[in-house]
Amino acid sequence: MTKILMMLLCALSLFAEDFISEFEYGQMLYRDPRGVSCVSCHGETGEGKDIASYRNSKGEKVTISGSDIRFVTLEQISKSIKEGQGIMPRYFLTNKEIRTIYAYLKKVNNDDNNGSQDDK
Repeated sequence: MTKILMMLLCALSLFAEDFISEFEYGQMLYRDPRGVSCVSCHGETGEGKDIASYRNSKGEKVTISGSDIRFVTLEQISKSIKEGQGIMPRYFLTNKEIRTIYAYLKKVNNDDNNGSQDDK
């Protein structure tokens, strides 16, 4: 009985990687990697988003925005995530997680672009 259970667990572990798709994993990471959401600053598809605004000492309105990351390279995203850049904090994601987020953004934006072209 124990041997059968062990064989069953081994067989199930072979299929565990397919529990969620790479797209779903990328979406999950983009929405909440380690408790901080990329969506909060970069928007649903990476288009960039206003984070906060205030008036400076001269009374001028200043807006802090997350950058548009839809068309940046994997190397640029990786560097920003690992080192931080401007107002972007540094995150501790693995190379695989970063590639997965990048693939998710590319897929979402390809689908959006294709959809908008079909509607014309």
